[in-house]
Amino acid sequence: MAAHPVDEKLPALKMATSGLQHVAAMYAGVVAPPLIVGAAVGLSGTDLTFLTGACLFTAGLATFLQTLGIWKIGARLPFVNGVTFAGVAPMTAVVASTHDKSDALPIIFGAVIVAGLLGFLAAPLFCKAVRFFPPVVTGSVITLIGVSLLPVAFGWAQGPNPKADDYGSTTYLTLAGITLLIVLLLRRFTRGFVKQIAVLLGLIIGTLIAIPFGVTDFSPVGEADIVGFPTPFHFGAPQFQLAAILSLCVVMVVSMTESTADMLALGEIVERPADEKTIAAGLRADTLGSAISPLFNGFMCSAFAQNIGLVAMTRIRSRYVVATGGGFLVLMGLCPMAASLIAVVPRPVLGGAGVVLFGSVAASGIQTLVRAGLERDNNVLIVAVSLAVGIIPITAPEFYHSFPETAKIVLDSGISTGCVTAVVLNLLFNHIGKDRAAQDVTHPMEAGEEIAAAH
Repeated sequence: MAAHPVDEKLPALKMATSGLQHVAAMYAGVVAPPLIVGAAVGLSGTDLTFLTGACLFTAGLATFLQTLGIWKIGARLPFVNGVTFAGVAPMTAVVASTHDKSDALPIIFGAVIVAGLLGFLAAPLFCKAVRFFPPVVTGSVITLIGVSLLPVAFGWAQGPNPKADDYGSTTYLTLAGITLLIVLLLRRFTRGFVKQIAVLLGLIIGTLIAIPFGVTDFSPVGEADIVGFPTPFHFGAPQFQLAAILSLCVVMVVSMTESTADMLALGEIVERPADEKTIAAGLRADTLGSAISPLFNGFMCSAFAQNIGLVAMTRIRSRYVVATGGGFLVLMGLCPMAASLIAVVPRPVLGGAGVVLFGSVAASGIQTLVRAGLERDNNVLIVAVSLAVGIIPITAPEFYHSFPETAKIVLDSGISTGCVTAVVLNLLFNHIGKDRAAQDVTHPMEAGEEIAAAH
């Protein structure tokens, strides 16, 4: 009996290049949090490089846990784990409230360890929510994941520094457009393996094209050390402060909610639906990876939705490919010079490829919604309202400005608010008082059949 594509082991070259493509897709997302938090702490260039390498190293370990798994830990799906961006705001808040900045990172690490361990214990409870995620909910959430990621690609396309005078210049946007065009042409006019690694080839070609424009910077390669191990507790032993712990526990809840949605999305894409057992194992990997990460000076880990788009687009569903990508992340953490090679890729080039990757996630959500029973007015309303609530942080970033900072951690995550809205509305319309939800109409503003007949 042939192995499921998720459990397929590909030839070595294909495994390596496809795994590297996953690393390229998520690299910017992994290094951004340590760069932001490290800059807030006031780390030196050497320590900032160390912190970034540590986050790459721990992302690789977390990816191993998720893809290969041990015992009841790991979804065993092509699922990439890395530093969650949801923790950036509370972590910088911890830094701002810490008088002695040298204590900031140990306080953050202590809070992440506690949040990770509590999340690990709570994982079996989260997985019970699977029955509340029918296609009308999962389709809405998957669509929101893609839509929420697109602004990241648009930001990359405009350049590396939003405060720079050339941010959004025609040069940057042209490079992003050229990269997007290259990926599209490769997908349209090639076949086989070349077609599957179109994004990686697009990044390489786009980087080479960017050289004459003076956008490609090779200095990180020359400045990086060849070998560097993330020494445990390099910044000091963890410290445990209640306010920081509570703040990061909220982030953990948000992270687990998004990971559940991501696992459901990925299960649909690879045609191995994520059941209760899979989600529980995946959440254990997320939370255990987060608890271990601070030991090596890393932050909270979570699923990377952009890599789901890569799986959807390439149709390479092997979890061993993603595990190979995890191996590259570990090597980059141990070899800063190797990590710096990915850093050479200009942000506009990443942005052009990101449009395809993140748009593919949204398209997968729409495919799921097609079979969600949208001929029922209740389901149309669920989709309409959950999408509307989910895109608030994108279209109106200051919408929740008057809410407490802790509340904004949740509210500013459109994926989380949209997911909660979809689940609640599904309960209200399709579970509570089921008999009243039987009317079939094509639009929420149209009358039901009985009303139309009466008229």
